[in-house]
Amino acid sequence: MRQCIDILKANSALKIITEPLDVELEIPHLAYLEVKSKDSKALLFTNPVDRKNGITYDIPVLMNVFGSFKNVKLLVGDVERQASAIAELIKLKPPRSFRDLARLLPKLNDLRFLTPKVLKQKGLCQEVIRQGAEVDLGAIPVLKTWEEDGGRFITMGQCYTQSLDGSVRNLGMYRLQVFDKNHLGMHWQIHKDSVHLFDEYRKAGEKMPVSIAIGGDALYTWCATAPLPYGLFELMLYGFIRKSRARMVRCITNNLCVPYDADFVIEGFVNPDTMRDEGRFGDHTGFYTPIAPYPVLEVKAITSKRNPVYLATVVGKPPLEDKYLGYPTERLFLPLLQTTTPDLVDYYMPENGVFHNLILAKINARFPNIAKQSMHAFWGVGQMSFVKHAIFVDANAPSLQSAAIVPYILNRFSVEDCLISDGVCDALDHASPNFAQGGKLGIDCTQEIPQSKGLEILSDEALQDILQNVLESSGEVAHIRQIYTDTNNPIVLVAFDKQQSLQKVFLEMESQRLQSQTKNAESQNTCAILQKSARIIVIVDALKNDLENLYMLLWRVVNNIDAKRDVKIVNSMVFIDATDKDARDGYLREWPRETDCTLAVLEHLESLGLLKDYGDLAEFYKRFHIDKSYC
Repeated sequence: MRQCIDILKANSALKIITEPLDVELEIPHLAYLEVKSKDSKALLFTNPVDRKNGITYDIPVLMNVFGSFKNVKLLVGDVERQASAIAELIKLKPPRSFRDLARLLPKLNDLRFLTPKVLKQKGLCQEVIRQGAEVDLGAIPVLKTWEEDGGRFITMGQCYTQSLDGSVRNLGMYRLQVFDKNHLGMHWQIHKDSVHLFDEYRKAGEKMPVSIAIGGDALYTWCATAPLPYGLFELMLYGFIRKSRARMVRCITNNLCVPYDADFVIEGFVNPDTMRDEGRFGDHTGFYTPIAPYPVLEVKAITSKRNPVYLATVVGKPPLEDKYLGYPTERLFLPLLQTTTPDLVDYYMPENGVFHNLILAKINARFPNIAKQSMHAFWGVGQMSFVKHAIFVDANAPSLQSAAIVPYILNRFSVEDCLISDGVCDALDHASPNFAQGGKLGIDCTQEIPQSKGLEILSDEALQDILQNVLESSGEVAHIRQIYTDTNNPIVLVAFDKQQSLQKVFLEMESQRLQSQTKNAESQNTCAILQKSARIIVIVDALKNDLENLYMLLWRVVNNIDAKRDVKIVNSMVFIDATDKDARDGYLREWPRETDCTLAVLEHLESLGLLKDYGDLAEFYKRFHIDKSYC
């Protein structure tokens, strides 16, 4: 981490905060604001404290290390060039001549770096060794990020595990709750590789060795987030990118290996018979995940460098560090994804879609319905299977990150090209009625559609009156906003004071549609009138949404909907119910609260002069829904 700090310093990519700040809320709140600023930098907190327990730490805290595209390039390298190298490896063919062989050898030579090297001596990570009664997780400046978090959580721990027979090694990143001085909660979600390995030990009735490394080369941390297929060790990517084998050392108390230059290593064992409630935790979706039982790591040793740096991140409402961490993942894994979806040209996961909630993809639309084929390919591959909403365009579409992509999509949207399915969802998804499974929506916008009879664009006032008539049995329309009215499919945003489930409205509209078909003529009801002036209607809670803030509106909509329940197609219109759900909607799970900053903490940081770089704070807070003032 010290080398990482030097690199960031030399490139004006680091701010040093010398003011004593608390590990509970203050440090993470400042990092949360910094990464949302225009020129975000990494933050080094040199004087972390724990006021509640009267502790002053001599270990600095480093945050937002990947908090900009500039930092990613400094620490990971030229991502586009690396992606091209992966694509070339995948497409390698046997040489047909000596010249072909000569061209191939340098590429094959690079493969020797993939396998990590295990050193015989102790590593830098083992300069200080604490075992038995000396073990104390409280000596590390672990952060509490959000007011309603269940405790303090390690958020950038590299979790090293292996199969029972040692043939499969795995590196992942999971939040780790500090229960006491020698116990950590392991948030191993149901679909993760760690759970697969854990099941082996559980069936054998053996304790599972686990080691958590923190810090070291920043690339280790990114590798821990990489979605490699089961059985491939993530540190192979380190060797591929660095062109140098990852150097590892054996742990003191278990048989695992960790990077020799990690700043901290937490070693121990997980008893498969012991589970403990973990959480709540304000997660990367921008919502708290609920309390649930998870395995527990009993810590046997903590080793470290003599002068370690504690690395952490903060997750919550976008944009955050995971936006930039996700960029190399997106680029480097495009060639691998193309092996299972051969017509895929490009894809993009907007950070305000929190990655698994929305994906845009370009494909070579060689034949009708190829987009639907690609949808199923996505939903069947690794972590892509968690994607809830996927929109496909043809290869000639504008850049997926450009402003032009939205009107392009809307000019090719048709309700006939919407595929509503179901499958696995991310364990953090809160909208679906059942844990880790729910509705999915795929939209095929690869084909030009015939120019239909133009809509009659009404004034907001006139359209609001019509919508009130349609929705009146469920509540009151507070106000509306029409956007993209120059496209074939304008969007109507509806701020709604919900009193009853919107499912009642949808049933009424379906009944009216069937009556219209029975009479073999269009029934002159308000829904039929609405159809002449609207195509896509998105309904959100009035008190929690600003219809002018499209960035945060998209974040909330894709978080809050389950396609099978909340996307309703009526004739040529599609209604999207993005309101909060409860028992009235048949939703019996706990609807989570949002990750809002604590106002008193923000005021304290402001009083210290630490927020002066963020301009008009009221506008800044409103733009990113920082605290409850956006309501």
